[in-house]
Amino acid sequence: MKTKIIFLIASVGILIGLVSAYIYNKRISALPPVHVEKNPYEAGLYATGIIESYQTNGENINIFPDVSGRVTQIFVKDGQSVKKSEPLLKIDDTQQKNITQQAYASVQAALAYLNELKAQPRKETLEVAKAQLEYAAAQLKSAKNQWGKVEKAYNLNPNSVSKNTYDTTKDAYETAKANCQVALKQYDLTKAGAWIYDIQNAQSQYEAALKSYLANKALLDKYTVRAPVNGVVLKVATAVGSYVSPSGSYGTYTQGYGPVVALGNIEKEMEVRCYVDEILVPRLPKPQDMIATAFIRGTDKKIPLEFVSLQPYTTPKIELSNQRTEQVDVRVLPIVFKFRVPKDLTIYPGMLVDVYIGEKK
Repeated sequence: MKTKIIFLIASVGILIGLVSAYIYNKRISALPPVHVEKNPYEAGLYATGIIESYQTNGENINIFPDVSGRVTQIFVKDGQSVKKSEPLLKIDDTQQKNITQQAYASVQAALAYLNELKAQPRKETLEVAKAQLEYAAAQLKSAKNQWGKVEKAYNLNPNSVSKNTYDTTKDAYETAKANCQVALKQYDLTKAGAWIYDIQNAQSQYEAALKSYLANKALLDKYTVRAPVNGVVLKVATAVGSYVSPSGSYGTYTQGYGPVVALGNIEKEMEVRCYVDEILVPRLPKPQDMIATAFIRGTDKKIPLEFVSLQPYTTPKIELSNQRTEQVDVRVLPIVFKFRVPKDLTIYPGMLVDVYIGEKK
């Protein structure tokens, strides 16, 4: 009985093994091959390209904020056309707004003090100085008359005036004369107004405060990120509540930092930036003799390209993968072509295309 059970288990195991071997060794029909376009040029060179919006100065416009903070508002969406200086998004500016308001108050205080100095002498202050001068002059006149009487009596009969009275009256006259001189100088000083050096110092303080305010105001304006040129929003890579900085915004999927907004021009013309392997560079035609055709992947559509520029510097082949840390040995030469967007074809920046580069006959 025990032998039969063992024999049965072994038979089942062999059967399972045969079925498994059949399943895993069964041939699976291959998928139909991807359609590959034929090289349209004799001895044409192949390159991989990426579609970009056409800019006269190069790639798509990648926008990074000049300040850091949380995004509080986003004014645009993907695919929206924008004008130059139109707001794209706003960063929390509460702290900078308070600093700017404080700087503005300092400007107002410095200006008020400067105007106060320039407005001197104050009418009321000058009237007080004038009254003090008039009072000192009256005191001087009285002391002078008293001294004149004592001096005249002394000259007629020295014994008619005591020594103490003579000296006291004379001292009172001299004191009144000195007080009158002081009151006159004080009046002249008040009438002359503020010292020129005080005005210059106040002027410098006002200008410094004004520059500080303008600098803070300019920084406050940067908390609203605006479009540098007319264009189309290709991508908004942030959200309300996200933190952004001059390094850009952190991508959840890319695990890296990139531009918060990408602008381009996709209305009439676009460009293809292709990368030619360095081993093919010696076989490239001269720039003025280049012709090229781009094939849209997944279709039988092809687009004639017009040469725009060639960057005369080979770089590591990392552009299309965006792996900035990978070690590569192959270098490529970037070449830019442009084309008019076909009306019957839907294409967007970022799409990969196959490019063949030939030579004009």
